[in-house]
Amino acid sequence: MTTLQTPGPTLGVVGGGQLGRMLAEAAAPLGVEVVVLDPTPDCPAAPVARDQVVADFDDEAGIRELAARADVLTFEIELADQDVLERVSEDSGTPVHPKPATLETIHDKLVQKRELEAAGVPVPPFREVDDADDVREAIDDYGAPVMLKARTGGYDGRGNVPVESKDEAEDALESVAGPAMVEAFVEFEREVSVIAVKGYDETAAFPIGENVHVDEILRETIVPARSSDAAEQRAREVAEDVLEVMDGRGVYGIELFETSEAPRASENSSGQSPREDGEILLNEIAPRPHNSGHWTIEGAHSSQFEQHVRAVLGWPLAATDLRSPTVMTNLLGDVEESQKAALHGVEKIHETPAAHLHWYGKRETRPLRKMGHVTVCARDDATDVEDLLETARELEDSVTFTGDH
Repeated sequence: MTTLQTPGPTLGVVGGGQLGRMLAEAAAPLGVEVVVLDPTPDCPAAPVARDQVVADFDDEAGIRELAARADVLTFEIELADQDVLERVSEDSGTPVHPKPATLETIHDKLVQKRELEAAGVPVPPFREVDDADDVREAIDDYGAPVMLKARTGGYDGRGNVPVESKDEAEDALESVAGPAMVEAFVEFEREVSVIAVKGYDETAAFPIGENVHVDEILRETIVPARSSDAAEQRAREVAEDVLEVMDGRGVYGIELFETSEAPRASENSSGQSPREDGEILLNEIAPRPHNSGHWTIEGAHSSQFEQHVRAVLGWPLAATDLRSPTVMTNLLGDVEESQKAALHGVEKIHETPAAHLHWYGKRETRPLRKMGHVTVCARDDATDVEDLLETARELEDSVTFTGDH
């Protein structure tokens, strides 16, 4: 028998950005308290969390304080240090989910791709590169362009550099400035993602979302994705295979390419036969709630954040069915330099039925920084996702951080 009391169980979260904020918002109705650790005093999660430990993500004393105050630890940012988490968990007896070993796998994209490929997950052709000659050799084998990726530390397009020709190899490596890998460039029909959940003895997945990126930064997620039933089923199968590789409970954001034809072959391809209708290929994995899953707050019967709380605590998972077609659009800093955060012109969002504004509470706007998002949900079965997408874009265009509108 599970009994709730006040105070209830406490979830310790490494990271206090918008994901930590939305985790705390989802935890409260479940009777779960959240304490976050973040180096920024009064971080975005602080106003809605029970408390904040002010410390760096890899600060062992801070992590030990967090563990002492929590029943289970999790993280909302990959800058968490897996060795520190593992050591503190062993000493304190406070479990960590997902497991630090999964974080170690995710940290290095080359290690991630090798482990997933070995498990039979379809991935684009890839290889490790040490110098410009290796990049040029990859272009010979894969054709141009190729995608050069920093093995560690990249997010929101940072660390991903398309290399259009051999002449660009040296400059591309310099811009990555660290250990790198190359992937064959994937000609895709669309980018999709599966928000999948690994529970105590069960798994679940939300309907797949279609993602629109500009300059490698997510701008919009459309649900349901404009994919065939066969492609959606294949995406779910790949997501299940990914969960088999991941160690520990929680939500995983699984980004995929939906191709119209089989990828170019290489010595590193998974060895699976090309599919006549193209393929679903793994792009990247986030071992935490993901930007492309924010639509679930209003668009599904449970949110990715509620599911993460349930999963890491070992509770039964909730329903992940679609409540209504939904489009999410990010609100990015449209400024040329950093300035105090102020979003102007929100009236149209407030006046639009079934539109929901999420403000992350960041104090400073920076160019292309994620400051919030808007979701627009269908009010009846007759609403088309194209209409929702048009409305979402109009609402995103109606606000600004510059005060020029």
